[in-house]
Amino acid sequence: MSMIKIDMKSPEFIDRMEKTVKFTDKVIKQFGWEYNPQQDVNEGVQMGLARNKMMYNKLFCPCFMVEEVDGKPQSVDNRTCPCTPAIEKEIPEVGSCHCGIFCTPEFAAAKRAELGMEEAVHTHSRGLTKEECEVLVNQPEIDSDEMVSLLEARELGMVDFKLVDVREHMEWEMGHIKGADALVPTSSFYQTLEEAKLDKNENIILYCHVGSRSAHVARIMPELGYTKLGNLTHGIVSYGGEKEN
Repeated sequence: MSMIKIDMKSPEFIDRMEKTVKFTDKVIKQFGWEYNPQQDVNEGVQMGLARNKMMYNKLFCPCFMVEEVDGKPQSVDNRTCPCTPAIEKEIPEVGSCHCGIFCTPEFAAAKRAELGMEEAVHTHSRGLTKEECEVLVNQPEIDSDEMVSLLEARELGMVDFKLVDVREHMEWEMGHIKGADALVPTSSFYQTLEEAKLDKNENIILYCHVGSRSAHVARIMPELGYTKLGNLTHGIVSYGGEKEN
């Protein structure tokens, strides 16, 4: 399956996006939830839902991989918005769904307070030594500050790895991490992975929107012979470094 490209400016997508926003508004009202105070999180999820509705004719959660089962698309963990795990477990226990769009009023209030206290400019304390780079690039989970430092170290020739985006083409067009080496969308994963021609023995760091699809891909790739895989834990929404369109 070749890479699917959806035109975000097309009348079809604009119409679908308007319907999706009305849908999430209805879900918010039905359950007494609130939107995430971070509008870019909400917009990213809404666009992903609209994309999945156009691609699969279902509102599959955009933060989870979609696979073909018996010739039909199916979301990993049966995640169709608003998904059962969010309703029954994530929102009652954590305060927000996995994708972050739906929150309890209490969680939203705390997030607004937290955002007010955060520094406007992302900073990190220091660069890494070559030895620290080698240890870090081999970790299965990497956070935002570590990713920033690794990309800086790679520019200096201190470490080598490939940074692979596993989101969809539309998400890539909206913005991706500066320094990303390849786009391997989960909707056309096996073909685009082959086309990316990655060395199976090199370090590969994967990322997606919030870290779920990339974590799933990291579990699949060893079966294909890839040996050194890392995951940007909370995805691009947590990333404090440079992004580009």
